[in-house]
Amino acid sequence: MKESSLGTVGNSLAGILGGGIGGQLLRLLGLAQASGDGMDIGSIISSIAGGGVGGGVLMAIIGVVKKAMAK
Repeated sequence: MKESSLGTVGNSLAGILGGGIGGQLLRLLGLAQASGDGMDIGSIISSIAGGGVGGGVLMAIIGVVKKAMAK
């Protein structure tokens, strides 16, 4: 996704925001634990997956909007 890169700071912010949104969506869908007190491997993996997917999706959306605005 080099063409959708937002720079270091932009990518970091998009990843943080997208990770939070992805984690919340997984909880709403029932795919992640609702309580934050679990430290089992499933909880950790679902948090990482939600953050990665959410960050990637948000970065892609922001990249498309940025490219469309540049035209």
